[in-house]
Amino acid sequence: IRNGQTVTGKVVQITEDEVCVNIGYKSDGLIQRSELVDQDVQLGDEIDVEVVKVNDGEGNVILSQRNIVNRKLWEELMAKYEAGEFVDAVGKEAVKGGLLASINGVRAFVPASHLAQRYVEKISQFVGQDMKLKIIEVDTAKKRVVASRKEVLIAENAARKEAVWGSLQEGAIVRGIVRRFASFGAFVDLGGVDGLIHVSDLSWNRSAVPSEILQANQEIDVKILGLDRERERIQLGYKQLQPKPWDNVEEKYPVGSIITRQVVRIRPFGAFIELEPGVDGLVHISQVAPQRINKVEDVLSPGQEVNVKILSVDPDARRISLSIREALEENAFDYSADIPGGGEYYQDQEYATVAYEDTSAETEEASVEADAETTQEEAEE
Repeated sequence: IRNGQTVTGKVVQITEDEVCVNIGYKSDGLIQRSELVDQDVQLGDEIDVEVVKVNDGEGNVILSQRNIVNRKLWEELMAKYEAGEFVDAVGKEAVKGGLLASINGVRAFVPASHLAQRYVEKISQFVGQDMKLKIIEVDTAKKRVVASRKEVLIAENAARKEAVWGSLQEGAIVRGIVRRFASFGAFVDLGGVDGLIHVSDLSWNRSAVPSEILQANQEIDVKILGLDRERERIQLGYKQLQPKPWDNVEEKYPVGSIITRQVVRIRPFGAFIELEPGVDGLVHISQVAPQRINKVEDVLSPGQEVNVKILSVDPDARRISLSIREALEENAFDYSADIPGGGEYYQDQEYATVAYEDTSAETEEASVEADAETTQEEAEE
């Protein structure tokens, strides 16, 4: 027999500290209990052992069963390493520069930079934790292994992304979790990949602020508007699943009714009044005051609340015509109090009965300009 040789022997004696095995040699072999893999061996059992020393100096043959198992484990580990397979491990000890882990009894070192995809402040949190590792370096002579948890996470994330991308279809409605906000929209996690709800697809209200409509970690349903696999971009829509503000607009704002709303935009041809988020009406410059004015901003300013009368509603063209002038006349309001800066127009009583020329052509022209502006704004969004 020789050192390192594997032989089969029969258990002939068992003591508290060691087991005596007949290996067909002139001397029986001895195995320390710590070198036994099967601690429940019985007399007469046949076991495979490795010769550690042919002669320990006292004529005894020293055997080990654990060396055989360790060699098999190492061979299996090397096969997985060469195949690029992941291995199961347990974190054992936090050391300088990383973590010591056990892979079926084989010690492996995981550098701190390979514990996660981001910086890890407390390495000790991985002690006692089950994990999957990828072996990235091996010293066969010294039986040393260097492994990476980060490589496993990267591969798993890539596989998860691929699976999610394969399940996504344009036009489908999916559920996701709001993760973060930007000035231009909100990012939603769809289960491994993020999609963007652009601010223009977040609300029917053009001035919507993403963080005021949604909350971080909120679960929402979104519609997939576009998929760009090459650039890994997913365009999502939230407002598309919300009630459209222009639905039933004729019922909500009947012609002839007077409402109080806020000025949102001033243009040379008139002022836009927000009736509700996503629904604006136009007060043509000829309908701003009981007399002709040169500039809308001389009378109105953004944020100002005014009373307006609904003149016409066209839901198909998304056009609502409003009049401050007629609201004032009908309710006999003091115009100077309702619109700051406009009092100078009411100093003379003659303005109360002033005759107005037909402004229908100007109003139509302004409506065309307003439509053009709306179209341009939608294109820019």
